[in-house]
Amino acid sequence: MKDRITIRDVAKKAGVSLGTASRALNRTGRVSEAAIAAVEQAVRSLDYRPDAVARSLRTKSSGVIGLLVSDLANPLYARIITATETALQAKGYSLLVASTHNERRREASLVDIFRGRRVDALILGPCEKESADLIDKLSQELPVVALDREFGASSVGIHVDHAAGALQATQYLLNLGHTRIALLTPGTDLRTGKERIAGFRQAFKERGIVLDPALIRAEPSAMQFAFSEAMSLLSHANRPTAFVCLGTRILSGVLQALRHTGDSVPNDISVISIGDTDLSQLFSPAITSLSWDLEAVGTCAAQLVLKQLDRQSAPAQGDRIVIKTQLILRESCAPAAPS
Repeated sequence: MKDRITIRDVAKKAGVSLGTASRALNRTGRVSEAAIAAVEQAVRSLDYRPDAVARSLRTKSSGVIGLLVSDLANPLYARIITATETALQAKGYSLLVASTHNERRREASLVDIFRGRRVDALILGPCEKESADLIDKLSQELPVVALDREFGASSVGIHVDHAAGALQATQYLLNLGHTRIALLTPGTDLRTGKERIAGFRQAFKERGIVLDPALIRAEPSAMQFAFSEAMSLLSHANRPTAFVCLGTRILSGVLQALRHTGDSVPNDISVISIGDTDLSQLFSPAITSLSWDLEAVGTCAAQLVLKQLDRQSAPAQGDRIVIKTQLILRESCAPAAPS
């Protein structure tokens, strides 16, 4: 087996001391440009790769940020992750990503694993029953950013304004004459679900229209329930004339149910997607969608992490960034048929 190339080999090849080689590699302390050039040439010649574990012990920094989301297959998360990774890589950090499957126990296990790997910070997305206390407790040990989930006054995070978005989407359907509108969203234990339901209810209250509570279908997980819930709603005599649903697996389940019942969009049923995905854009007819800047969410998450890691800056406690939504009108909504 070939011996591992060490920084001592680099120093010898470059003709400098071990301390000079270390300073040149880490860009710390006083070191001449000539020494930096010689060390860089030696690194290339020897194909030297720094020992990440040794470096983390020396610098007390792993250079790795941990990010947990509920579902890696969710295209909305994919764009957020990409933006976060891009912003962190520009500052020399790597991103370690895992899925909680929306299970609180799995989230706790992954947090322990990430902490065992000495990640420099954590970004935590929504997961099952959320607790601001969890974020606050972890924030006492290392930098933590809450990604669209509950957090306390002493922590930092990013929230999408789901309440205002759901209000706008529901108002649009009410303006088209729909009063039997179904809302399908992940459960009421999640901040995102609670906010959407609040905005949905507010739209009806402002119009003085009595909302049938049976039209709100919220489950702990979005993984499987959408098709069966949509079929249940469509089987009623006084069934909904419109659906507002999260634009990933829930939207897919609703569209599958409409195909099963033979209903067409938008002639029989109007549909609005919460979140703009490839499915909502490429489905025929294209789905009207509630959208927000996913790249901004990821970039802001990275910025909040970096702000906390920057020991020269003021503490970031209490920072809360709110991302606004907008309704993108397409072809999936039509005026409600006369009763």
